[in-house]
Amino acid sequence: MEQGRPHSAASRPGAGVPGQATAHRVPNGHVRGEHVHGQETYGEDAYGAPATVPAPRSAPARRMPQRYSVRGQILDALRKALLSGELIPGEVYSGPALGERFGVSATPVREAMQQLALEGAVEVVPNRGFRVTRRTARDLAELAEVRALLEVPAVLGLARTVPAARWADLRPLAETAAAVAATGDRAHYAEADRAFHRALLGLSGNRQLVAVAEELHRRAQWPVAHGPAVRTACLVADAAEHLALLDALAAGDPARVEALLTGHLGGAR
Repeated sequence: MEQGRPHSAASRPGAGVPGQATAHRVPNGHVRGEHVHGQETYGEDAYGAPATVPAPRSAPARRMPQRYSVRGQILDALRKALLSGELIPGEVYSGPALGERFGVSATPVREAMQQLALEGAVEVVPNRGFRVTRRTARDLAELAEVRALLEVPAVLGLARTVPAARWADLRPLAETAAAVAATGDRAHYAEADRAFHRALLGLSGNRQLVAVAEELHRRAQWPVAHGPAVRTACLVADAAEHLALLDALAAGDPARVEALLTGHLGGAR
């Protein structure tokens, strides 16, 4: 090519196809001087001529991966087994044996058992596994006393400040607990029972109170060693006290509220 000779149209990049222009892109991938208008991106090619390139398609939103917690599943299964009496107080259970029962490795079982040890449901037995804690009637009486020290004053305070109509919002939880109690499923009733008390105390706005009370409530639900099996009628009676408590709160009767709640905590199942 002769020096100084102007480039022909065919020698320009992208000029070989009529109506097509090649946009000059800088290292970050954008067209020089580009701006977005509608669905297209406008800019200039390497020679200053207008260039039109399709706007990049937006990438589809990524779905967050759903984490499947084996440990959480095993923890729930172990809690139900404890409440149903399948795991017997005083007996020692090893991680591998329980893992075989649930079809998982021993690791998530041990992790779940460590959580249950923190909750007072089991005790660690070095080189053997975990022993289901033997609970006594005195243990339950002491837990009931501590729960009453926390919950009774809190609920009496709510009785003075929460509008009467607000108590109706808790009625579906109480009715759910009553329906579950009628099935005789102690493990499911334990969950429904905690849900009602959690919502009740939650009206205080005190998260620490709710957390501490829930921990005590869960401890109070573990079965007593060699105790009688909890009958369905007992669960039904316990659940009915939730509804009676809401009626007393809606009626603005603090004396009845205190009597009902104290008796309810003392006879908790």
